[in-house]
Amino acid sequence: MIPIMLDIPESLETERLLIRAPLWGDGAAVNEGIGESLNELKPWMPFAQSMPTLEESEQYVRESRVDFLKRSMLNMHIFNKADGTFIGCSGLHHIDWDIRAFEIGYWIRSSCTGQGYITEAVNGITNFAIRELEANRIEIRCSARNTRSAAVAERAGFKLDGILRKSNRGTDGELHDSKVYAKVRGAEF
Repeated sequence: MIPIMLDIPESLETERLLIRAPLWGDGAAVNEGIGESLNELKPWMPFAQSMPTLEESEQYVRESRVDFLKRSMLNMHIFNKADGTFIGCSGLHHIDWDIRAFEIGYWIRSSCTGQGYITEAVNGITNFAIRELEANRIEIRCSARNTRSAAVAERAGFKLDGILRKSNRGTDGELHDSKVYAKVRGAEF
């Protein structure tokens, strides 16, 4: 199987969200979301240690678009269907096409937190991975200190596979434990 030959839909919809592959020109919306949320993202996201320029955000979007087309990483942007507002980023990373294993990552702009958008997006992307990509395993990994991210995994029905002790260096420079949540074919779907 050659991943670039896979026909993968570039978007999906949930009740309130349009979740789609990055497109040229999305950099401005991504940059605005990062700017609004920099303080909340900083403890967890390496890209948020300083405010990117508009050009850097557009470069990221274009590289993400190429990665999506190559099927090496399937980053996606989340928009409110009702008004088109950019909500955040998610997608499928650390892809193993042989096993059909994927990791879901996510972040949300501060003004959209607490409304269930990320849980809805995670559920939508999980269903997309099962239906369109024939996923056998879908993971969510987060710092054990990131209680909000862990709560998303739990609300979305992912089971805690384990905690990897001191497995990741946080943006604070300290070693963090990592929680590994998963859904697997035959057990959770």
